[in-house]
Amino acid sequence: MWWTRSASFILDNREQHDVVSSSKPESLSLSPPQSSSMAEALPNPNSSNPKISAYYQTRAAHHGVVTSDWLAQAQAAIGHHPDDLPPPETDQRTPSEPGKGFSVIEEFNNWRKQPDLAEAVAAIRALAAVIRSSEATTMMELEIELKKASDSLKASDTTSISLTAGSDLFMRYVTRTSALEYEDFNSAKSRLIERAEKFGEISCKARRIIAMLGQDFIFDGCTILVHGFSRVVLEVLKTAAQNKKLFRVFCTEGRPDRTGLRLSNELAKLDVPVKLLIDSAVAYTMDEVDMVFVGADGVVESGGIINMMGTYQIALVAHSMDKPVYVAAESYKFARLYPLDQKDMAPALRPIDFGVPIPSKVEVESSARDYTPPQYLTLLFTDLGVLTPSVVSDELIQLYS
Repeated sequence: MWWTRSASFILDNREQHDVVSSSKPESLSLSPPQSSSMAEALPNPNSSNPKISAYYQTRAAHHGVVTSDWLAQAQAAIGHHPDDLPPPETDQRTPSEPGKGFSVIEEFNNWRKQPDLAEAVAAIRALAAVIRSSEATTMMELEIELKKASDSLKASDTTSISLTAGSDLFMRYVTRTSALEYEDFNSAKSRLIERAEKFGEISCKARRIIAMLGQDFIFDGCTILVHGFSRVVLEVLKTAAQNKKLFRVFCTEGRPDRTGLRLSNELAKLDVPVKLLIDSAVAYTMDEVDMVFVGADGVVESGGIINMMGTYQIALVAHSMDKPVYVAAESYKFARLYPLDQKDMAPALRPIDFGVPIPSKVEVESSARDYTPPQYLTLLFTDLGVLTPSVVSDELIQLYS
């Protein structure tokens, strides 16, 4: 039954999980029961695990939305994947030759050529290459060089939220260890490289962890509305289809760049029933929809999201008709921003072609994204677990502390 999987069912049962024993938190029945052999193979959720934040390990006691057992199952299920390994020719860079300086922007652009690699992950890989290529002789010089490289990447596109957040999180993750103060330079540099590679590996796996968590909310016979093109939303739908779930998808056209056309083509390749909608038909078709799935350019401190233009109005319509709105976003998109309204963020403009000449006296709105407040969102699927919008600020504090 759908009600056993709905967000309202989870939230209504929150009180059952407010008090959790210190031995092992009870897992919610959101996925098929695991066999005893698999349960034994799963890592202990209470053990030290760099993939799970310290805050998340106690999430069951604090919020009762999703236990660490469930996240551990998702992480174990994705296993080893070839995409986790860096390409040998690109990632294993040697120090730059004398007279030929290393360019972090060039390295970043090389990584961005991979179609399935997120912009933030490309930045993380580029910053890792900075450490390997550095000719610094002290930790202070290396940290200054790394900081300059990070600032250069963020300055290359000041409108990219994920690029800024990914770079900031990389800097904190890599340099946040007191052990560096007590090691010789070569050992400390090796430790930095190790932590950089680990962070890149975690970031690459994020999308598949989210897919394993999100596909549990898709049930046979449901209709899903998606907006624009999101790699992580596509991965969720792809995983659900591979698990033999029967569902159909409504794709908005995603004007003006028509990214919905791209997503509908990808779903058609998976033999998923898909219908393409013009953007203004969202309210018209919402009564046929069971849930909305969207990605995010950035997740802000309030628990709201910044995403492709039109996300806000879709969330408003869904909320008014009691349809759950799910967001799929990697943790490297968590940004230290707190927009108060639609205009309270850096503008991201894009050219718009109406197909006919527009008089010079007519003003054209060319903003590429909008802000959706947290009260219109149901749950966020992240590689840190499934979060309610109200706990995002706590997770941000943990990530950036």
